[in-house]
Amino acid sequence: MLMAHPAVLRDLIGQYEALRTLHAENGGEQARRRMDDVAYTLCVSTGTRDIDAALIAARHRLPGARTEDDSLLTT
Repeated sequence: MLMAHPAVLRDLIGQYEALRTLHAENGGEQARRRMDDVAYTLCVSTGTRDIDAALIAARHRLPGARTEDDSLLTT
């Protein structure tokens, strides 16, 4: 599997979080569509199937991530 560069992942995470906030505040259709596009790109970039898993995987691939800490992955 190809691995996305950490800078790309950081940018996608930032875009998704900004769009999620914008959608929550305004509820605009354009923001929701863009958020869906970024979520899809994050999923493809991390080899996951849902946005929550994609965000966790992307954050774990960033420099300085504490890979031993799997507290976000508990069920």
